[in-house]
Amino acid sequence: MKELVIISGKGGTGKTSVTAGFAALADRAVLADCDVDAADLHLVLKPRTYKSEDFSGGKTARIVAERCTGCGTCAGVCRFGAVILPDPDAGGAYRIDPTACEGCKVCVEFCPAAAIAFEDTINGRWHIGQTRFGPLVYAELGVAEENSGKLVSLIRKEARALAVDKGCDLLIVDGSPGVGCPVIASIAGADLVLIVTEPTLSGRHDLGRVADLARHFGVPAAVCVNKADINPALSEQICSEAAERSLSVLASIPYDPQVTAAQVAGQTIIELGPGPAERVVRRLWEQTLDLLNGRMAAR
Repeated sequence: MKELVIISGKGGTGKTSVTAGFAALADRAVLADCDVDAADLHLVLKPRTYKSEDFSGGKTARIVAERCTGCGTCAGVCRFGAVILPDPDAGGAYRIDPTACEGCKVCVEFCPAAAIAFEDTINGRWHIGQTRFGPLVYAELGVAEENSGKLVSLIRKEARALAVDKGCDLLIVDGSPGVGCPVIASIAGADLVLIVTEPTLSGRHDLGRVADLARHFGVPAAVCVNKADINPALSEQICSEAAERSLSVLASIPYDPQVTAAQVAGQTIIELGPGPAERVVRRLWEQTLDLLNGRMAAR
């Protein structure tokens, strides 16, 4: 099974639009949305969800009131200010603010009365659904929740298992933007990453960062410049710098209002019909497959 991951150094470059176009062109592929902090591939692919489960990426402490002796040890050792002191006028016991607790377990270890429980916290949910182009594994991280890297790893694991179960030989992953833990979890062990960038100063800068990240983890990478004609000079500069890094620039997609029209209609650019961007995305898909199959043949 081959795994293609589409990533970007920054958000808003068109990574998900390219992924959705690939989904429409692929044959017998499993899809995964690993941009769990702001998952939106499902908005275009509209999956019929048939499996959903909670995701727990960590633990938080909770004071059991009936065991608490009010000694205050927990408040003294907590470095995050998560322990709420009792109101002397209103009575009551010590409490822990779950939004401030970092799950370090120090209070649990030091409590002389063993009055602090250490429990799984629900950070989000993950889902499997059937789209018009094949199965999609995706997730939603809770508001202000952490451990998105763990959730990304879970999504990829479930997607791979689903691909094996259904006999699919291709996994297409909409990866996370940036260079943090979610991106590392998105690309580690992939066969090829396609980096989608744009001709802006931030797009050029962040392309270099994410390309360095892919090289560090030994993942083959190629580049696509989206909305290339909004700044032709910078697009040429990006292509030159990519060549210096030995990165193939597979396509330069022109700015096309049909991309926005497709998003509004809940469709991929491929489904909307012929147009400048649609034609380039089709060629990009063919070139990406050729490169992916070439990488696999060389292994």
